[in-house]
Amino acid sequence: MIRPQSNTSYDSLVPSRKRREDPRVPPAPQVITFPGQPSSAKPKIRDSAELDLQIAPAKTLKEGHSFSYLALFAFTLVLYARPSEFYPSPVTASIALVMGILTLAFFVPTQFALEGNISAPLPEVKILLLFAMLAVVNMPLAMSPPDAVEVFTTTFIRCVVMFIVMVNVVRTPARLKGLLFLGVGAAIWLSFAAIEDYRSGLLTVEGYRAAGRGTGIFGNTNDMALHLVTMFPIVAAAMFGSRNKLAKIALAACGILLVAAIVLSYSRGAFIGLVVILVFFALKLGNQNRVAIILGLLMVAGAFLLFAPGGYGTRLLSIFIPSLDPVQSADARRAELFRSLYVAIRHPFFGIGMGNYQSQMSLRGLVTHNSYTQIASEMGLFALACYIAFMISPLRKLGQIVRETSSERRSSRFFYLAVGVEGALIGYMISSFFLSVPYNWYVYYLVAYAVCLRRIYESDTGRVLVVESRKERKEKRLNPSLVRTAEA
Repeated sequence: MIRPQSNTSYDSLVPSRKRREDPRVPPAPQVITFPGQPSSAKPKIRDSAELDLQIAPAKTLKEGHSFSYLALFAFTLVLYARPSEFYPSPVTASIALVMGILTLAFFVPTQFALEGNISAPLPEVKILLLFAMLAVVNMPLAMSPPDAVEVFTTTFIRCVVMFIVMVNVVRTPARLKGLLFLGVGAAIWLSFAAIEDYRSGLLTVEGYRAAGRGTGIFGNTNDMALHLVTMFPIVAAAMFGSRNKLAKIALAACGILLVAAIVLSYSRGAFIGLVVILVFFALKLGNQNRVAIILGLLMVAGAFLLFAPGGYGTRLLSIFIPSLDPVQSADARRAELFRSLYVAIRHPFFGIGMGNYQSQMSLRGLVTHNSYTQIASEMGLFALACYIAFMISPLRKLGQIVRETSSERRSSRFFYLAVGVEGALIGYMISSFFLSVPYNWYVYYLVAYAVCLRRIYESDTGRVLVVESRKERKEKRLNPSLVRTAEA
């Protein structure tokens, strides 16, 4: 008997029957269609490997590290307060070291108990360890190995260790906000001190600039201004995200206070960083918060007009006209910039040694006043690439968090926090172009904030964060109803 021909296959009529698959034939790609897409349009095809990558589940952060976090919090408090500089004694001089050892004593066994390793395999940790390895290889090749060893062992290695501790210990939004609170609190204290110095006439830097505090992390006026610039976007984002009117007013006052102290520092790099941050906020929040943005910019302008001392405009113009600088620091910095570029070109692979530029190659015994050329001249171009990647990697992922939570910014606990940390990183990247701080604490804390926020976000959403390409973002803008099958 001849079976009649039919367009319907026999296998399709028997769902329970297991169909045979030829292992030599690759699986058919999955076709993604979008709502409203015409039938004639070419479908967007993604292979199964790409889809698996996009919907990969994130590892849930386990509860733990309570004592490690308390020790880290205390260490950060001591780092900012610097009690040994105000109350010199053998006890206060050893507090930071004791707190660091205590933090590691809690962290190491707890981390192995929770995760079975010394650190989560994060891209930023791998980049930083590679950067540190280059510094170690660089030591015997340095022009002055003792200088390289001193810079590596005094501050840099501590930054590396505490960065690894932070990205593994800070596992909740409350913990992250606690560390941010310490940073903002230190910025407010520094701002009050700078304003009081100006009011009292104690302008000890070049005769017209407010000084920093102590001899440590905030001892240099420009370094103090850098911290204020990186904390300003945190305060501004908290102000925009707050629903309490009194809290908004208090945070706005804090923002004005920070801007006033930045002005009194006369730091040109900090001013440029502040301008870039304001533009960043206008672009990120201006579409739906134009009134708030305008009010914020007016408050900043009011603070500038209220607190800007005489000669501030001339100081800013000296960026473009060095002869306007009364102490000729602009000319000196420009000379050191070109000198450091020359050294980087002459020593492209390993540089001249960490911390060696000032003592070995400077024209006037000065630092490069540029974090990027300092690394290029002292550690080589590959180390510079690691340094930039260390900042760019978390920055791109923060931008993705902002895009994913933008539509629900009023209810999301991540949107404004991500905007604030992203703005802080951008402010550092701009301002550090005029400062030599690549081996100091600033960038390592900021990148740690970004990594911790990303890990918390991934744990909360249950999926690994994937940065969209520009083409994908353009497609979403053109078709707001686009639904990605990978997120379904």
